[in-house]
Amino acid sequence: MKRLGLSAVALTIGLAAAWPAAAQEKPDALGLGIFTFTSGPAAAYGMPGKNAADLMIEQINAKGGIGGVPVSATYVDEAQGAQGVIAEYRRLAGDARNQVMVAALSSANCLALAPIAEQLEIPTVGWNCDTHQLLTDGKSKYVFRPNGNTVPEFIAYAIYLLDRKPDVKTVAIINPDYAFGHDAATIFKAALKALKPDVEVVAELYPKLGSPNYQTEISRLTTAHPDVVFSNLWGGDLENFVRQASPRGLFRSSQVILALGETVLQRVDLPEGVIVGVLGDGWWMSPDAKANPETAAFVAAYRARFGEYPVFPSIKMANTLIYVKAAYQAAMQKNGGKWPTRAEIAEAMKASKVATLTGTTETRADNDGLVDQIVGVTVKSPEQPFPVIGQMVRYKGDKLMPQAGQDPIGWISTLTPEFAKSLPKPGSYK
Repeated sequence: MKRLGLSAVALTIGLAAAWPAAAQEKPDALGLGIFTFTSGPAAAYGMPGKNAADLMIEQINAKGGIGGVPVSATYVDEAQGAQGVIAEYRRLAGDARNQVMVAALSSANCLALAPIAEQLEIPTVGWNCDTHQLLTDGKSKYVFRPNGNTVPEFIAYAIYLLDRKPDVKTVAIINPDYAFGHDAATIFKAALKALKPDVEVVAELYPKLGSPNYQTEISRLTTAHPDVVFSNLWGGDLENFVRQASPRGLFRSSQVILALGETVLQRVDLPEGVIVGVLGDGWWMSPDAKANPETAAFVAAYRARFGEYPVFPSIKMANTLIYVKAAYQAAMQKNGGKWPTRAEIAEAMKASKVATLTGTTETRADNDGLVDQIVGVTVKSPEQPFPVIGQMVRYKGDKLMPQAGQDPIGWISTLTPEFAKSLPKPGSYK
């Protein structure tokens, strides 16, 4: 396994001067495309990613760029829909100035872009692609995902829930109606069935992505009166749901799990005891993050510039750019300091282990990433005017992932209560 060191606060992306695809001389500038939501309800999640990229771009260029080459970002708004995203991807990939794509946020867009990345042979790094379907065939040469996927993310919630509420009998689910929402429900239910077969799912609701009103769904949830409500709503959808569900007592009548809840801690009033996490290890207040001076510097710079602390999409973007920069460094070290080709960059990403702001990301043979999973509950903090994550667990990434090539849902069915008992307990990560 290759160990790639990296300065955490220095990275970026962009589009700039051209060079032939196979050239080995350093270009005047490095171009990379970044895909995220910059408009619409999903921008509440997507803009923190863009903000992190902007900050990294300034910092890396102030320190001389990547390998001495300055960088800049070309941003693509995913709110335009899949066809527009695909067209923009093809346009950017067709320009030799762009060697790597950081794409995308939406699982649906990641699935649409993956075959195009292989066809065009351009390294594509999914900074927020969660769906486990992305790399299941194990054949990808140019698509990489350093931030983990839905399998460990949602198994982690099932294990944490059963540790915290072992007598749970009924569960309801409210997730967005597309790949990410349905994948999460499938994985969460499969994990519960394996670990506690008597749990009954009493409601499954899949509102359309971007829905402004959740009163009908909230009525169905309160009528079902489940012990637990699980949701992976995100962005503006999550904010709307929380604001509408709180006055109706949903957080008092059920144990609520908000899988992406950390993103709204600074925006909406969440009560104590809500189970939340960061879909990976990207919590800026985790013990590992707080012990890293480069992470502290990134957090301080982010807050000074944007008026809020980075949420985990910001950390995911920053860690992804660290991963990209590490690949350039490794490729140039291998080829004697020459500027790398797209193929050399992709090769450098394979089987790599990269230090990030919040831990490490390890790339498996199938190009999927292994990262730890942090889960906890909302608690009041004397240090902040908003709830933070307490009673944390940090599950090792490799413990919650099937082997490369193994059917993930079939693997989940083999989990046992004894397996769950062998893992760290709530509050063990301090």
